[in-house]
This record gives sequence, structure tokens and C-alpha cells, in this order.
Amino acid sequence: MKYLSEYRDAEIAKALIARIKARATRPWTLMEVCGGQTHTIVRQGLDEMLEGAVEMIHGPGCPVCVTPLEQIDKALAIAARPEVIFTSFGDMLRVPGSDCDLQQVRARGGNVKIVYSPLDALALAQRHPEKEVVFFAVGFETTAPANAMAVFRARELGVTNFSVLVSHVTVPPAIRAIMEAPDNRVQGFLAAGHVCAVMGYTEYEPIAAQYKVPIVVTGFEPVDILEGMAMAVNQLEAGRHEVENQYVRSVRRLGTEPARALVAKVFELADRPWRGLGEIKMSGLALRAEFAAYDAETKFGVSDIKVTEPAACRAGEVLTGRLKPPQCEAFGTLCTPERPLGAPMVSTEGACSAYYNIAKYRTADADAVVSAPARPS
Repeated sequence: MKYLSEYRDAEIAKALIARIKARATRPWTLMEVCGGQTHTIVRQGLDEMLEGAVEMIHGPGCPVCVTPLEQIDKALAIAARPEVIFTSFGDMLRVPGSDCDLQQVRARGGNVKIVYSPLDALALAQRHPEKEVVFFAVGFETTAPANAMAVFRARELGVTNFSVLVSHVTVPPAIRAIMEAPDNRVQGFLAAGHVCAVMGYTEYEPIAAQYKVPIVVTGFEPVDILEGMAMAVNQLEAGRHEVENQYVRSVRRLGTEPARALVAKVFELADRPWRGLGEIKMSGLALRAEFAAYDAETKFGVSDIKVTEPAACRAGEVLTGRLKPPQCEAFGTLCTPERPLGAPMVSTEGACSAYYNIAKYRTADADAVVSAPARPS
């Protein structure tokens, strides 16, 4: 398939690896901010193949993983109500809350359904006017347009038994928080191509200038990521700090303007807590006042739920790049996919999941980059 097979080409990958190693005069530390990129890097062993030239550390690029525990507990409280049909994407069902997860709520009789779009949840509300249908709106800017459309259409159609539990976060404030951390080691970023396909990358330009850090918008296949690494290393070696776009086949500087306009119409920036990063000012999206009737948190009175993250789970350190998953004492022992302590072990985009399920099988062989497809988050 065009625009896919060539980005898994082993010969191109080997040439890029050689180019990066030849260009790097010292080891450089880069962070990818996308769970799909993390899985490609770990699956294909790209970090191992570039050892001594580039160290990849994994950032808060998994939207499920950065959703704080208190937001999961709010979802569980709503989902357990008898009048509610609680809907979500499938990767949220096994994320542990304080006492259980959504899958267990369903096993206990809760009406929890997997949907593939928030518009499916809206259609469910239209078919079941006797029920309250709630959609768990989790994600970065990538999923915000569809969630905004569902709320906008619900108001347009006069559907009053539909609401969303909003846990949207935006990437640029998280990058700022990482750069301002006293123990920060990141020297360059690979930005998530799907986020920028929606929002563009103008918001990254002042970050690159202020913190003197190169940011390269990158795709998800092995060659995408290697080319993004090469572009970041070129900037670092030349002393430049700009935003560059590797993912030109999908991303434009201004993004997708109709989608951005819809998001701005329905949502506004708000303070939002992140797992591992704490509360970041103006880093999340919240429903505007004119759409307040569709806010599940207010409708079901769960705003006052506050909980503390479990001490045994070091997900926060993993999500901020301060710890690689195997360095966590609980990894593979107290914390496994069957009995997870935190979201990074069960999310399909989580770094702990990648290391547990993939890293033990990788060969760090450039000839193998075509063997498995990447999965964008």
C-alpha cells in the first residue's frame, strides 16, 4: 500500500540509522510524545540500534495513561448507576480505579458498552430515551473534534439524555511542564503526527524558541520515526531549535481548520490534572458554558471525587521519562497485564505494556522493521 510499505523498508531504515550515528558527535536525548510511536520504537528495537547516538525516553503520549485516577473513579461511579448506559472506547475498560475497573462494573451488572465513536453513543441515547447515556471523552486533541461534534449534534437534535465525561488534555502545556522540571534531560521532541494533523504545529513554535529545543512532527512507522530522529539530531548538532514537519503527507502547519473551529466552539481551555504531572494550568479542554447541560461530571454530581495515586505504582515517573518501565520494582511482579497497578500496563499505547509484551521478543535488527505494522495512538 502506498505511503505505508515504503515507511517499513529495511534498507531505508538501515541508511537512516547509519546517518544518525555518523552525524551524532555525542549522545542526544529525545522524547517521543505518542504512545503509538513508543510501541514502534520498542517493537522494532530502534532505541537499541541507536545506542550511543540517541537515547529515547518515553513521554506522556498515551491519553489513557495520563488520565488521573480520580477521573477513572468518577467514571466508575457514573457507570454503576442503574439509569446509565456508560460508553467508552475499549482500551478504557481495564484501566484500574481505586477499587475496580469498568470491566468489573459491567460484570456486576453495570450497563457498560464499547463504542467506536462518540456519535455511536449519541445514537444509542436516541434509541433509549429512558436511559442516560454517557460517553467517556478521553484523549488528546486528536479525538476532540469527534467528541465536540457529538455534543454539538446532541444540542442541535435536542437530545437531553446524552452527556460526556470530559478528560481531554492538550500536548503543548505538557511539553512546557517537562522542560521546566528541575530534573529534565530532554534535548529534543518527536511530536505526534495525528495531534498535529488536527491542530497544526504553530503552538509548538514558541516552545521551541523559548526552551531552545528542536521539535519534529513525526509519523508512526519505523522510517517515519527514524527520519524524525535524524532531523532532530541534525538540529541539535547545528545548534538550531525549530519546529520541523517530517509527517508532510498528513500534517499542515495550520492543521485541519474546520476541526479546530468545531473544537473551539464546544470546548475551552481549562486547568486539568495529569497522572504523573499533576495539575497543569490551561492544559485541558472543558465544555463551554453553553454546553454545560452535556457535562456528565456536573449532571451526576461526581466533581468532588478526589483520590491519591497508589504509591506502589510509579506510572508518573514512567510517563515523564524519569523511569523506564523495567526499572520499576513492581514491573512484571506486582504489576502485570492481568493485575495492573496503573494504566500504562494495560493501555494499548502504554510504555509498560510495550516493554512487558514486546521488548522481550525484539532483536534490534534493522532487517526486521517491516515485520510488524505500527499502530498510531
